[in-house]
Amino acid sequence: MKPLFGYLFLAVGIFAGIAANSFAKISEGFTKTLPIIYMYLLMMVCLFCIAKAMHVLPVGFAYSTYSGLTVVGVVAFAMIKYNQIPNLYGVIGILLIIIGVIMVNYLGKLT
Repeated sequence: MKPLFGYLFLAVGIFAGIAANSFAKISEGFTKTLPIIYMYLLMMVCLFCIAKAMHVLPVGFAYSTYSGLTVVGVVAFAMIKYNQIPNLYGVIGILLIIIGVIMVNYLGKLT
């Protein structure tokens, strides 16, 4: 498999992870059946895609990118859907996560 497909699987895995976490919130503590089913299906898609991405991409690169961007995506979802705006420390933390993902992706390849 070519690296391009690894990046595509990684992107799908990130979006599936964000959606799965969003459905976990929508399920209201696992009391609504349909969001729970969607959450489980999306988590399976997410893990499948991350495993396929790790087949061609380095594990540290793939997993750190997946986890960091999924956290940022879930925070963005919470801001849009639930008007949960992070305070100054939350914004700094999110910025540090984004900087960390950039460093792992671009600067980590120099060593």
